[in-house]
Amino acid sequence: MTRHISVMPARAIELLNVKPDGIYIDGTLGRGGHAGLILERLDQGKLYCFDLDEEAIEESKENLKDHQNVVYIHDNFMNMNKYVEHVDGILLDLGVSSPQFDEAQRGFSYRYDGPLDMRMDTDASLSAYNVVNDYEEEELARILWQYGEEKNARRIAKKIVENRPINSTFELVEVIKSALPAKVLSRKGHPAKQSFQAIRIEVNHELDSLKHFLESFDEILNVDGRVVIITFHSLEDRLVKYRFRELSSVHDDLRIALRPEEVEKAPYVLLNHGDKADEEEISNNRRAKSAIIRGIKKVYGKDC
Repeated sequence: MTRHISVMPARAIELLNVKPDGIYIDGTLGRGGHAGLILERLDQGKLYCFDLDEEAIEESKENLKDHQNVVYIHDNFMNMNKYVEHVDGILLDLGVSSPQFDEAQRGFSYRYDGPLDMRMDTDASLSAYNVVNDYEEEELARILWQYGEEKNARRIAKKIVENRPINSTFELVEVIKSALPAKVLSRKGHPAKQSFQAIRIEVNHELDSLKHFLESFDEILNVDGRVVIITFHSLEDRLVKYRFRELSSVHDDLRIALRPEEVEKAPYVLLNHGDKADEEEISNNRRAKSAIIRGIKKVYGKDC
C-alpha cells in the first residue's frame, strides 16, 4: 500500500486552532494524517471524519485505533450538516490521496495502466468509463474545457468519440496524445493531465460538492469556529477564495452609523490570504507543489 503524506499538516492545525473540548470535522479523511493531528489535541472533544472511499475509512480506523473520540461517516462532506449540528472547526484537504493515484486499479492516474474508473466512492454508478464512452462529443468538450481548462478540448473530445470504445487509462492517454499538436506534446508536463483531472471532477461531482459546502457550512459553525481548506488546482481555489472573501466583507449599502453598535460587521475574518508549501515540504512530497491553504474564522452571528 502506498503511503500517503498529508499536505501542510502543521499549517493546517495552526489555522484550525484546535480546542481540547471542541467538536471538529475532517471532511476528507483519506488515510487519517490530518485527523490524527487533530485527535492528538483533543481531550473531551470529538472528531467527525467523512470520506467517500470505504477503503480509506477502514485504513484510517486502523491508523487511529488508539483514539476513541472519533466518528467515521461514509458520505460526501457536503452532507455533513445532516450529521452534526454544532462544530468548532472544519478541515478539507481536497487532494486525491496517494493510494488512489498510485493504485492502477482505481483508474485515477495517467501514469499507470488500469480500468477507466476514477470513482472515489466505488459504489457510485458513474465511472470514467461512462463519461468517456457514453457522453456526447459536445458534453465531453465542455467538461474538458470547464474542469480541465484544456485548450484543445474540442479536438480531444472528437478523437475520443472516434476511437470508442476506450477501456483503459493508457488507451485514453494515447487517444489524447493523438489529438494534440506536436508543439503541445513537446511541452513539459504530461499531455493527459488536464483531461484526466476534468474527467475525475465530473465522475465525483467535486466542484458541485465544494460549492454546496461553501454555501452551507455557516449553518453548523459556532462563533469563533474556523474552516480550513487545502486546494490543489485553480478551479477549487477560486471557489474558496471568492466565497471566503464574500463572507469576510460587508456588501450591503453602507449607512451613517449613529452609535458604534450600529456599524455593520462582516460575519467572518480571513486567517490568511492563501499559503503554499515551502521548498522543504515540496522536496519531500511532490504533491504539495500545487497546494494552497486558506482559513476563515467566524466572528459574528448566532451560535448554531
